[in-house]
Amino acid sequence: MGHLHKSFDRRDFLRATVGTTVALAAASVTGATAATASAATSGLSIPKDRIGIQLYSIRDKVSALGFGVVLPELARIGYREIEFAGYTQNTSILGRQITIPEIRQLLNDNGLRAVGSHVGIGNLRNNLQAELDAAQILGMPHIGTANAPSNVNTVAGYRAAAEEFNTWGAAATARGLKLYQHNHAGEFAFATDQPSVRLYDVFLKNTDPRHVYLEMDIYWAYVGQHRWPGFDPAAYVRNQPYRYPLFHMKDGDANPSKADGFDIVEFGAGDLPYEKFVRDIGPRAAHIGIWEQDTAPNTQPNPPGSLGAAERSFTALKSLLD
Repeated sequence: MGHLHKSFDRRDFLRATVGTTVALAAASVTGATAATASAATSGLSIPKDRIGIQLYSIRDKVSALGFGVVLPELARIGYREIEFAGYTQNTSILGRQITIPEIRQLLNDNGLRAVGSHVGIGNLRNNLQAELDAAQILGMPHIGTANAPSNVNTVAGYRAAAEEFNTWGAAATARGLKLYQHNHAGEFAFATDQPSVRLYDVFLKNTDPRHVYLEMDIYWAYVGQHRWPGFDPAAYVRNQPYRYPLFHMKDGDANPSKADGFDIVEFGAGDLPYEKFVRDIGPRAAHIGIWEQDTAPNTQPNPPGSLGAAERSFTALKSLLD
């Protein structure tokens, strides 16, 4: 599959999007043992040589330019782990839609590893085996969703959702995969029928730790803390470290005028307490740190837009983990 053709000039693309030079990072470290060893070396539980990116952050570039250009550029910046947000690109790039095996070949060719994928909760409910097939072809160890467990914000609603996740998670485990749920702020709200019970706690308590994992989005956890006080995001990880194989590491700048309390910004440009968080979670398990920025890519400083934000954020993340 190394014959993928591009109808644009990569040198022009690089001149237009990235003006700085970042040395190619070391080869990808694979396997839980290597990740844990790397974490121990750094004194932190987030390996600095396995920094990932959620492709939603640069969705404009994936759509316009395709994986054949974007993935090599991410490897040049130094990213090693890729979390997908869909497997499509502009069909005019190849004259057809790219296939999952072709994406896998591009990952291999660029020393990248698929670490996970966000799929709609409806896909887990109605098309689970096909999603697991795609995950296995891509070689990813995790597959998850960024949807809330339930739109019924009651204790019973979240218990029922936990049972669904247990079923899906057992199917993923049978295929050698880990199913995960990615939080936003709403999961930390209190149940509408039991105002002293936090929905996140219901989900955590009622999901089987052998089959259901969590990807903590640290930004949204702090938004949840701001809106519904009474918990420490790091404590969840510290208490059950092996349930959190993945983090979303996006930054936030305090904004008292907003209900959420923060604006999403490039990593390193905000004031979330990341130095405290990465030390407070403890060293008992390794967690892959994945950069994400939810804001619309065309709002990123130009030039060089969303890929520039990805490069600057990578540099800031590396500095944190160093």
